[in-house]
Amino acid sequence: MRIAVLGASGRVGGLLVEQALERGHQVVALVRTPDKITASVSRRVDVRQADVFSPQTFPDLGDVDAAVSAIGVGKGDGLGALTAGAELLAAAQVRTVWLGALGSGVSTGAGGRIYQVVMRMAVGKELTAKAAADRIALAAGAAVFHAPDLTGGPLSPDRRIVPLADLRRPLLPPRMSRASVAALMLDEAEAGRHGGEIVVPLG
Repeated sequence: MRIAVLGASGRVGGLLVEQALERGHQVVALVRTPDKITASVSRRVDVRQADVFSPQTFPDLGDVDAAVSAIGVGKGDGLGALTAGAELLAAAQVRTVWLGALGSGVSTGAGGRIYQVVMRMAVGKELTAKAAADRIALAAGAAVFHAPDLTGGPLSPDRRIVPLADLRRPLLPPRMSRASVAALMLDEAEAGRHGGEIVVPLG
């Protein structure tokens, strides 16, 4: 497959690129600053400059089979980065896997009371922007991952996804490794089983 990764220079995005290459996929790295992609990686991927705030210059994605977004809100970006990214991928009409956050929008409270308090303190106004981006992605048929607090660490052998409606509210704030979330997002990009749904990665 040929997979585009939006936010390829970020912590989750970098893992998506690495894991996609390990799986034998061709990768299109969509980044605002191409210099942030290391030389060793850039020789193996198609690096395209992509600024979500400049839709007129956003790369055409007609040559990819799927797009996976790990875009975040960078310093100075403002809260419109998420919705702008979601709108651009929706317009591209490509199978999309979108990284959202547990505790935003329809999953408010799903991570438990303590987790929700922490999310409000740590993320604050971003929760509203994340929910708005989710709605755009879902309307375009994307699979939206409402990931819990992300950490470093290896792939979990117990990683899995569950539909949001089937999630049992945990007692303790949930956490998961970025590597595991990246692997599950790539699984979905390959299989396309949960388009238009919100799922929660666990493990």
